[in-house]
Amino acid sequence: MTSPRRTFAIISHPDAGKTTLTEKLLYVGGAIHLAGEVKARGANRRAKSDWMKIEQQRGISVTSSVMTFEKDGVTFNLLDTPGHEDFSEDTYRTLTAVDSAVMVIDAARGIEAQTRKLFEVCRLRSVPIITFVNKVDREGRAPFELLDEIADILALDVAPMNWPIGMGGEFEGIMDLSSGRISRPEGDSRTFQGTSDVDPLSDRFAEEVELAQGGYAAFDETAYRNGDLTPVYFGSALKDFGPAELIAALAAYAPPPRPQPAEPAPVAPDTSEVTGFIFKVQANMDPQHRDRIAFMRLCSGTFKRGMKLTPTGHGKPIAVHSPILFFAQDREIADEAFPGDIIGIPNHGTLRVGDTLSERAAVRFTGLPNFAPEILRRVQLKDPTKTKQLRKALDDMAEEGVTQVFYPEIGSNWIIGVVGQLQLDVLLSRLDAEYKVAAGLEPAPFDTARWISAADPADLKAFTDLNRAAMAKDRDGNPVFLAKSSWEVGYVADRYPKVKFAATRER
Repeated sequence: MTSPRRTFAIISHPDAGKTTLTEKLLYVGGAIHLAGEVKARGANRRAKSDWMKIEQQRGISVTSSVMTFEKDGVTFNLLDTPGHEDFSEDTYRTLTAVDSAVMVIDAARGIEAQTRKLFEVCRLRSVPIITFVNKVDREGRAPFELLDEIADILALDVAPMNWPIGMGGEFEGIMDLSSGRISRPEGDSRTFQGTSDVDPLSDRFAEEVELAQGGYAAFDETAYRNGDLTPVYFGSALKDFGPAELIAALAAYAPPPRPQPAEPAPVAPDTSEVTGFIFKVQANMDPQHRDRIAFMRLCSGTFKRGMKLTPTGHGKPIAVHSPILFFAQDREIADEAFPGDIIGIPNHGTLRVGDTLSERAAVRFTGLPNFAPEILRRVQLKDPTKTKQLRKALDDMAEEGVTQVFYPEIGSNWIIGVVGQLQLDVLLSRLDAEYKVAAGLEPAPFDTARWISAADPADLKAFTDLNRAAMAKDRDGNPVFLAKSSWEVGYVADRYPKVKFAATRER
C-alpha cells in the first residue's frame, strides 16, 4: 500500500506572498528547519525555492520549483510557480502536472489580473482550488468584501473555513469556524506560537462570525473537487497563521492523482503500465555539472529505478538510471515513484517538454501548448567567436520554454521570441551567468509570429513561396509566419483563407 499523494501548485499575482507561504508550508511539513533551510543528509544547507541568480537579485520567482515532503503519511508534491505574467507559459505547463492548486490573494488587493488568468487556466483543466487570503495582520479590505469579490469575479461558491478576528492594527487572531478555537498572536514578533483557545468574542466579532457562517455556502467536498466551490482560509504566511491548516486541508480534501488527458484515451492512475509526461526541462540547476533535468509527472504504474521507458519524441527506449526527487535545487535518487510524483530525469537533450514516456509507447498525453510570442528580438553577440556557445544556449533555453527560437528562411540572424519583457532579462542574465556569453538585444523587423498549416500541402507551399521574406522555421522545423503587427496577421489571414494561422501549437 503506497502512501497517498497530493500534487499541487501555488498560484498568485506577484507580491501576494506566495514564496513566503511555500517556505512556511515546507517548515510546517518538516522539510526545513527554518524558512530557506533544507534538512538534507543530516546537515542544514541554504536552499530557497527561488534558486536562480536573477531570482535572488530581484526577489521574484521566474521558474517553477518542485519540492517533495511527507507529513502524517501523506506525500506532498508542491510546485511553486512564477507569479509574474511574463512567465505564464511556465506556469501553464506546471498546472498541467498538478491535481489541485492553492490560490494566494493579498488581503489588501483582492483578485488581480494575473490571479484571474491563472484561475482560468485551472478552470480549463478542472483543477480544484483552495483560496488563501494572505496578510490579514496588515490593513486590508473587509473579509466580506473579499469573499464577495472571489464569488463574483471567479463565478465560484465560497466557503469560509476560518475567520480573521480583526485585521491590521486590530488583528486579534484567526477563528476556526468548525471548532470555534482562536489562534492568537503572541510574543515580540506577534507570530502564532501554537496555542489556541475558545474565549468568547466581543459582540462585534461574534456578529461577523455568525454572518460568515450563515451567509455563505457550507463546505462541500464534491463541489470543491468539481471546481464549483473554493474553501477560503484567512491568514498570514509571514506570521505563521494558516500554513498548518492549509496542509491539513490538502491532506483531507484535495484529490489524489487524477486521470490525465491522452490519446487514444485518458490514462487512469491505477493503470498498471508506467506512463508520464515531461512538463518542464531545466538546464544548469547545478552550473558546475552543466546538468539538464527533464521533470516528469508520473501518471500511472509503479516506476522503478533503471526501468526502460520510450519517449514519443524519437521512439528509442531509454533506461532511467538516476531518477531524482527534488527539494528545490537539492535532490536525492528515487528508487521508486508512484502516480502523482514528480521525478527528474537527467538527459542531454533527449527529452523535451511535451514528450510522453511509457513502457509500450502506445499513449500520448495532450494539452501542453506553445504560445505565440508577443515580443521578437535579434540577439547581438558581443564576441563573434562565441557563436557556437550562443547556439547551444539558445537551444537549451528553447527546450526549457524560456524563449522560442526562429530561423528565418532569408538571412542568418536568429530571432528570439518571448511572451513578456522580463523573459528577455532572464535570457541575458542566464547567457552571462551560465554560458559566459555576453550579448545584447536589438529590435527585429517583426512584431509577432504565427504557426501556419493547411489541409492541402500545395496551398501551404504556395503561401510560403510568395512570402519567403516573412517565413521562418521553429526549432522543430515547423513553418512560422513572422508579422510586423497583429493587424498584418489578420490582413494576411483574410487573403489566404485556406491557410490556418495559429497562436498556439500543441507540443
